[in-house]
Amino acid sequence: MGGRRGASMLDNFLFFTELVSLPVNDVRGRRIGRIKDAALVPLADAARIDRYLVGGADTWLTVRYDQIQAISLHGIDLSDEQLTPYHDDEYMLRLGRDLLDQQIIDVTGRKVVRVNDITLELHREGARNILTVVEVDIGVRSILRRLFQGALPSTWIRRLQQPISPKSIRWDFCNVIEPDPLRRLRLNISYQKLEEMHPADLADIVEDLGPAEREAIIETIDTEAAADALSEIDPKMQAHILEALEPEKAAEIVEEMSPDVAADALSELEQETSDEILEEMETDEKTEVEELLEFPDDSAGGMMNTEYVCLRDDSTVLDALAGLKENEELLENLNTIFLVDEDERLSAAIPLARLFAASGGARLQDLASETLVQVTVQEHQDRVLELFDKYNLLTLPVVDRNGKLTGVITADDVISVLRQK
Repeated sequence: MGGRRGASMLDNFLFFTELVSLPVNDVRGRRIGRIKDAALVPLADAARIDRYLVGGADTWLTVRYDQIQAISLHGIDLSDEQLTPYHDDEYMLRLGRDLLDQQIIDVTGRKVVRVNDITLELHREGARNILTVVEVDIGVRSILRRLFQGALPSTWIRRLQQPISPKSIRWDFCNVIEPDPLRRLRLNISYQKLEEMHPADLADIVEDLGPAEREAIIETIDTEAAADALSEIDPKMQAHILEALEPEKAAEIVEEMSPDVAADALSELEQETSDEILEEMETDEKTEVEELLEFPDDSAGGMMNTEYVCLRDDSTVLDALAGLKENEELLENLNTIFLVDEDERLSAAIPLARLFAASGGARLQDLASETLVQVTVQEHQDRVLELFDKYNLLTLPVVDRNGKLTGVITADDVISVLRQK
């Protein structure tokens, strides 16, 4: 974003607010109407203005880009006047109707902004002029142009705006949010940049959108990216988004979430809706989530997640390394592995860092933390918070009444509870 254009370059550009209402002249120079809107056909070209909609007496006409000879602030001259009546095309993105005043995602600024105007670049292609969308304008300059549109000549408005720094987003960095599924399919604009964002940044964006736009984003992006973003959103908003999705789509996203986050989200739903989503889930993921849903939200069982690595208490460092390779998807957030005896009772916790300072044949029992801090599934969350604070924990194992390991509570889980408080 910023002021990349000087005043001398403005002759190569036309703003959408200037394009609208320009007179359109036929091959004999007779006026046939004025521009009412312009449209992209993203399936053909993501940036070139493909259609110009001209308002005549009682009807609108469609002008193709290859029927135009010249474009300027004075008007548009046609090279071909075989025009057809305008009919809405589902593969058409109209700038005035579909883009102006709409919310878009600024992926570079990681925020949602509103479109005030659109900058079009004027090119010469053979014997004709064409326009391409280069930027979406979101700053004070564009507001000024909108304010004086039709009241002052375009040349005057351009002089007035010169002292003001431009603020815009490159068109190829924009992600158009289209709530209507039928219209969204026609845009052919990639959501890849959204999927590459940090989940917390994408969550902030989703929270700033209206309900329909939230659903459009979550439905369109990759399922794993949607799950990561939803995991960063308040459970009540998670519930609103999941309720609006088809149960099958919601189930695909919930399956990608960690079991504890999935259980928290489903617990906010109406029982009927929660059951519909669970019914669509794969058996293993469904079982894990259903087990967590049985615990009160304010208990250790309600806080814990079931993603952890545990080994038998006679294992070695080499066994641990092999176990870590089998659970690569957990490594990003893993800091402790646990040992259990032959009856699955928790016996020790091993800080992950100690593995790398030990020989391959070393017994894991010899690397265990001196104090094993644990809680039962029934423990109240206030006691859990006390233990994290007292012992500076990163991970707290949770056991059932028989001492069997059932889950772990991580620092992230504690932070989520504190944020809600």
